[in-house]
Amino acid sequence: MKTYEELNTFADWEEKDKDQFSINVIKGLIMDGVRNANSGHTGGALSSIDFAYLLFTEYLKYDPDDPDWVARDRFVLSAGHESMLLYSLLHMVGWLKLDDLRQFRQLNSNTPGHPEVEIPGVEATTGPLGQGVGMATGMALAEVIVRHLFGGNDLLSHFTYVLAGDGDLQEPVALGAAALAGHWGLSKLIMYYDSNGVQISGNTSRSDSTDVALVFKGLGWHVQEVNGHDLSALRKAVETARQTEQPSIIVGKTIMAHGTVTMEGDAGTHGSPLSPDEISKTKEKLGIAPEAFVVPPEVYGHFRRRFEALRAGSKEWKKELETARSKPEFRRLWEQVVEDKLPQLEYPEFEAGTSVATRKAFGVVLEHFAGQLPHLVGGSADLEPSNYTGGFAEQFGDYQKDNRNGRNLAFGVREFPMAAIMNGLALHGGIIPFGGTFLVFADYSRPALRLGALQKIRVIHEFTHDSFFVGEDGPTHQPVEQIMALRTIPDFNVYRPADAKETAVCFKLAIEDRETPSAILLSRQGLPVISEDIETIEKGVRRGGYVIRDCEGSPEIVLLATGSEVSLALEVAERIADRRVRVVSLPCWEIFDRQPEEYRNNLIPPRGCLKVSLEAGITLGWERYVGPTGLMIGLDRFGASAPAGELARVFGFTPDQVESKIREKLSALL
Repeated sequence: MKTYEELNTFADWEEKDKDQFSINVIKGLIMDGVRNANSGHTGGALSSIDFAYLLFTEYLKYDPDDPDWVARDRFVLSAGHESMLLYSLLHMVGWLKLDDLRQFRQLNSNTPGHPEVEIPGVEATTGPLGQGVGMATGMALAEVIVRHLFGGNDLLSHFTYVLAGDGDLQEPVALGAAALAGHWGLSKLIMYYDSNGVQISGNTSRSDSTDVALVFKGLGWHVQEVNGHDLSALRKAVETARQTEQPSIIVGKTIMAHGTVTMEGDAGTHGSPLSPDEISKTKEKLGIAPEAFVVPPEVYGHFRRRFEALRAGSKEWKKELETARSKPEFRRLWEQVVEDKLPQLEYPEFEAGTSVATRKAFGVVLEHFAGQLPHLVGGSADLEPSNYTGGFAEQFGDYQKDNRNGRNLAFGVREFPMAAIMNGLALHGGIIPFGGTFLVFADYSRPALRLGALQKIRVIHEFTHDSFFVGEDGPTHQPVEQIMALRTIPDFNVYRPADAKETAVCFKLAIEDRETPSAILLSRQGLPVISEDIETIEKGVRRGGYVIRDCEGSPEIVLLATGSEVSLALEVAERIADRRVRVVSLPCWEIFDRQPEEYRNNLIPPRGCLKVSLEAGITLGWERYVGPTGLMIGLDRFGASAPAGELARVFGFTPDQVESKIREKLSALL
């Protein structure tokens, strides 16, 4: 084995010796970074390094001078706890500095505990296990869809690689996404499974005896099993995977903390730094310098040996793009899809006074917007008739192996994988993704909703059947706490439109907001279409809240409502004709809370009136608007199985019952 003491002859070394020494140097960076932080994950990074090194040095297509080059291959570290592995590789590329590695897990560093998408070279924020597999599936799907939008143009062709560990594949979200990848035949998706048989609590055999190869074969994947520390075997496996017509999984049999002196296979290395003595002796065994954070110039040169070719490839690609952009039709599509220059969207028309469920209105708007946005892509978790995405599916076709131009994604009953895949579609770019299910099942999707918000990406979640008005399906299908629970997610917009027109505007705002995921909560029951013109409604919705019915002079009562309860509030206001009543629609709290204080106080006076909230969900949270003396009308219990009208009476959501509660409150205050 070659050592750092022989570097003066590095140029004469065999390629395998150069590779092994380079891998050992990167192992040193991993050990030093975790030790320096006194926190992190060493073992898995050391078992995964052989594949990751091979990928970055021989196969991954990227521009060394532009981490965001649109035609690059994507690499997702689903096993996000192995972040020091990725950071070390990004340093070797030149996108991170040695000082960044020294600042691992420190405040405001470029090397946080788990990879975050804002860092150059990091394609997705990972760490919650399994979701990286879902996001990589979304990226691979986006590659095919976007490429076919441009007639199969190879300018946008690339591979998506994902590195997963034992914990990733124990999470059902990964298998749900993998099932769809196999069904869709995503042949440019290549997963490396680092099968070291160890996790934080000990050997995986304590909790798992899954034959992963057999499972993935059943899911429609091409499967290979190799020695994950044999570069020659890994090289052959990658070459084969790149030629298959199926998504590929390479099962690499590896050793946890590979290369250490005394701790190979030890679960204690999973989430801890190695001791200084273990690091010192391991460096001696590996033949690398004893000092911390040392990378010989020869190793940089060897790692970057493809840079000249990579730069030439990027330069040639840019020339081909300029030639393609000389055609007006290509240029227009490129600007809209890749550069995300949105047209002025036109709304469908809804007749005032008619009754339209907002879920149905969403379907109408979806089809209308999809005709103007060729990259609006999505589907439903097996609820097309209920989510009203069936018209979109019929018009634009299902995406399938034999229909790569289809824009409807039939996700099946897979809410969490659907949401994770949508995040991947958005991260890839060139796609505006949407996905639909019932609001009560938002809980299944929640980890991916949260990760979408963390990554500040445009993803549109359609949640229908948004209250106890679901009716006969009963409490299991009647969301109570979900509305407010979604509002607790930072950097996440929750829209609950009052009618068809508000629905159209909320959808438009969700499309325009490129850095915030959105949830649009929609009614099962019909709601009266507001009489105001849609331009007026848009002005109000753009501020998150607006007066939908006002009174002369200062209001004595302010009714605050969202969604289906806005029409109820309007009915109640008509009944309380002896009082000055204002009705405010608050379709999006998050936008409203960002408005100037003057606007918010003009809309909802801080004092001098009774403020009443009206929403068919839990009341917790409404106190921010109604104050300590206000009245909160909601449902602080689970629902029941009965026709919706009967439930409205039982739960106190009829106009006369609401009026009675308000008058009782007024009497108590006076």
